[in-house]
Amino acid sequence: MDIRKVKKLIEMLEESRIDEIEIHEGEESVRLSRNSASITQTPAVIQAPETQSVKGYGETGAGMEATPAAESTETAEPEENIVRAPMVGIFYEAQAPGKPSFVELGQVVKEGDVLCIIEAMKIMNQVEAERGGVISKIMVETGEPVEYGQPLFVIREA
Repeated sequence: MDIRKVKKLIEMLEESRIDEIEIHEGEESVRLSRNSASITQTPAVIQAPETQSVKGYGETGAGMEATPAAESTETAEPEENIVRAPMVGIFYEAQAPGKPSFVELGQVVKEGDVLCIIEAMKIMNQVEAERGGVISKIMVETGEPVEYGQPLFVIREA
């Protein structure tokens, strides 16, 4: 894996609320974490600068507890209404600066409509609606870093 990519990942980690990121590229992988003392890359070990931990959105799973931010979102809205980030990256509401947003508050969307773009490692990934409805809440501002599983939108039935 190119050292420039690793440095860019470290920069993204430092500038965001993300606590941990793991990238696999072929047989190589790199894992960056704020909470551990080292970052491992197959087969080498790279030391990352220790940064102050920031509370972010939690992910629930085996052995993990939800953070208050995740709990309040999940109790306020049924899970099927929440569109979550499918990856770690930077959130963009439009295709390019100066262009109209993909969706606006109150807009009716149908399944497959593009809601936003998440940039990850210089690749623009479109996030599509998994169901139709009305955009009732946009939970992220353009240019903000997002974590995997972080709530982005709330879509209510039309």
